Parts: sequence; C-alpha cells; structure tokens
Amino acid sequence: MSRLGISPLIRVALLGAVFVVAVVSGGCKKNNGQLDAALMENNELRGRIESLEQALRDCDAQKAGLEQQLAAASSAPSGFGPAGTGFENIGGIDVSYGAGGEIIVGVAGDVLFDSGSVVLKNASKQTLDRVAGVLNSQYRRNVIRVEGHTDSDPIRKSKWRSNEQLSAERALAVEEYLVSKGVNNNRVYSAAFGPAKPKGTKKDSRRVEIVILAEGAV
Repeated sequence: MSRLGISPLIRVALLGAVFVVAVVSGGCKKNNGQLDAALMENNELRGRIESLEQALRDCDAQKAGLEQQLAAASSAPSGFGPAGTGFENIGGIDVSYGAGGEIIVGVAGDVLFDSGSVVLKNASKQTLDRVAGVLNSQYRRNVIRVEGHTDSDPIRKSKWRSNEQLSAERALAVEEYLVSKGVNNNRVYSAAFGPAKPKGTKKDSRRVEIVILAEGAV
C-alpha cells in the first residue's frame, strides 16, 4: 500500500477513468457546439422563410390591386380616359356607370339635406368641394347633369307641393354650389325626377346624382 492507502493498480485505473471522462466531456462540448450552430442556422432559415412568405403576400396584394384597376379600365366607357374616375377616394358618394356610358356620382339625400330641406348641410359641402375639384380638373369639357331624386312617400309636413318640386330644388341647390366652386355654369344643368327612378330602399332613393356625360353628349 502507498502512503495514501491506494495501490498503484487502483491509481492507474483512476487515472484512466479520469482520462475517459475528459475525452467524453470534450466530445460532448464539441457536439453541443455543433448543435448550437445548427439551431442558429435553422432559426436564420426560418426567419428568411418568414420574410419570403411576407414578401409573397405583399406581391399577391399588389397583384390583386392591379387586377382591380385593370378591371376598372376594361369596364370604363370610352371618352373618359384611363382607369379611374377621380372620385374613388371621396367618402360619402357612390360611383357607377350609366347605360349610355355616363359616370354617375351619387350622393345620399340624407348626407346633403335635412328632412324636407333644400339647404345644404355644412358637412356635405366638404364632399361637394372635392367633387367640384375633380370636375374642374378632369372633366372640363363634359356636360354635367345634376339630378334630384326622392322616395315615393307623399309630402305631408314640408312646404313643397310634390316630390318633383322637392327634387328640383335639391338638384338646383347642388348645381348652384358646384358653380360657386368653379364648375362652368354653361356646361351644368339640373333635372328633377322625383320618385320616378327609385332605388332598392326609400333611403337610397332619396339622393342627388351628378351625371357626367361623355364628351359631345348633351
């Protein structure tokens, strides 16, 4: 026995065990390093995939927008230029095309007037200001017809004799306001239809439509 009470053979065995543990430990550290590197690379790849997927979604959205513009260009009547009417970003209006190729800018009567009134609401003037701006910039050569429309309910409380008279006064109020904003008085006129051209509901029937005729039409 040695001074520490451990035989030389046992000491050799212990040293061998320590060496094995050191080797295994070193190998584990090496493997752990490779695993960490692989995990990092995997996370980077996931990030790139997510970025590419988002880019693809953005492209799809852009494609859909372009397809809508192309569809608008295909359906737009001749004589009005490229796709888009200029009114698309104005809130509170409805834009459509008439059977004769005219552009119809509809504004709800409840937006423009109080019940039974022909005095424009102050809030509605902001909408008409923007409509007038488009008319002055894009449709200087077009004739414009301002149409007044009502529902079919008989007039009982207001001073107007008929729905036709009410629609005429409302159309005239819109016409005069557009003229005050620079629309040429020689190319705009008003027309009263009363309840003759109803919409799906009474609320939708109460409206003023600013009809932009194709160049040369009257």
